[in-house]
Amino acid sequence: MTIQVQRISQIERGQAFSITVNGQPIEAYPGESIATVLAAAGYRAFRATDASASPRGIFCGMGICFDCLVTVDGLPNQRACMTEARAGCEVRVRDV
Repeated sequence: MTIQVQRISQIERGQAFSITVNGQPIEAYPGESIATVLAAAGYRAFRATDASASPRGIFCGMGICFDCLVTVDGLPNQRACMTEARAGCEVRVRDV
């Protein structure tokens, strides 16, 4: 499966690197948050609530709401909007 990444083409970026999301490699750039990488790859929901299974993704984008929680390198409940993407990191989003 190839993931189509959407980014603004006129912005100059550093050297691309790869992160893994649910076993799939996704292109990222220095300084991007995991939420940015996920959004560019088309992910809109990163998890579902336990109570109602409602999908959750980027809401505030600044670490206040905790809607964008993902697992990063085995550490659960990491805020994707506050976690910088690093080369080789492994991210798990829940099936929504």
